[in-house]
Amino acid sequence: MYTIELDDEELRLLRSAVGSYLQAFGHDEADVLRAAKSLLAKMPDPMSAAS
Repeated sequence: MYTIELDDEELRLLRSAVGSYLQAFGHDEADVLRAAKSLLAKMPDPMSAAS
């Protein structure tokens, strides 16, 4: 297990990058889609934390 600390801007960038990565894959890569969705689910949304 690893722990990294990100500020809000870094977290937004990482969420955007993983989201773009997720959109780049088609239906043939179901395992990659599941892994990317799981990773996104683990990351907090900095926008919802700010409110």
